[in-house]
Amino acid sequence: MLIEGGPAVALVWSLDLIGTFVFAISGAALGMRRGLDLFGVLVLAFVTAVSGGILRDLLIGAVPPAAVATWHYLALATVAALFAMRFDRLLQRLRHPVQFFDAAGLGVFAVAGTQKALDFGINWPMAAALGVLSGIGGGMVRDVLTAEVPVVLRAEIYAVAALAGTLVVVAGAQLGLPATVTALVGAGTCLFLRLMALYRGWKLPVFRPGK
Repeated sequence: MLIEGGPAVALVWSLDLIGTFVFAISGAALGMRRGLDLFGVLVLAFVTAVSGGILRDLLIGAVPPAAVATWHYLALATVAALFAMRFDRLLQRLRHPVQFFDAAGLGVFAVAGTQKALDFGINWPMAAALGVLSGIGGGMVRDVLTAEVPVVLRAEIYAVAALAGTLVVVAGAQLGLPATVTALVGAGTCLFLRLMALYRGWKLPVFRPGK
């Protein structure tokens, strides 16, 4: 597919594809853990990979959404799901395989969503919010389809990690820093916070009625 629109568009498109791949692996890995058949694993991988981006595009008026306007996203999600099935034993060597790839997808989609919203002229607070939504959307749909309470609604640091990444992007845009640099730093910040939540047990305060 020919990418038009300059470096900013190419950056968002590249981040979207990277996020699609890693999010699809997290969806496929969870599907296998839940005993889904081949079709179920492929469907879960695809909806996990594209749900956040589709919602983002609809809200900013980028229609049809990139994930349905081209075959690249479906093909990439399918390849990622097949990769996860083929190398399942290798992935299981990770302590939290589903959560690890989910964290990577969260960071990439959060910064890509923020950058795309900024490119469409959205003000920076809403661009950050759309970036968070882009990052958490796929994971929420994945968890709902597998009958789990979405991780974003639990005490774990998830949406906050995505928000930190988006704020790096909007700060970089305000300061006129290169978009590629701020995207990498933003994704890295989100990934770091999420992995610390997984491996160090960082959590947000939990509301307890009457206390």
